[in-house]
Amino acid sequence: MPIFITQGRFSPDAVKGMLSKPENREEAVRELFSQSGGKLLAYYMTFGDYDFMIVSEGPYEGVATSAIVASAAGGVVDLKTTLAMTSEDMRHAFAKAGAIAKHFKAAGAQSTRAA
Repeated sequence: MPIFITQGRFSPDAVKGMLSKPENREEAVRELFSQSGGKLLAYYMTFGDYDFMIVSEGPYEGVATSAIVASAAGGVVDLKTTLAMTSEDMRHAFAKAGAIAKHFKAAGAQSTRAA
């Protein structure tokens, strides 16, 4: 199954709520991914541009569903999800792309065939 890395920030209201009543969000996130057909692999709190980082696996629509639910609930903002691939998966992708690239003409490129 595809692996995804999701980063996001808590909304100001969520931060205020967690300051008054601290909570560990990992189990809620695990359940969200489970209900969306995916699996939470790791959940980290981070410093910097984002407040958290999630590593998950599951179908594309499952990860999208989880992101939509989390955003709609109002507790998170600025979600960014990236598809992650193993180096072996990427090797296969490059091999396939290399074979296809031989027959692809870039936009605006001159044909190399004789007319």
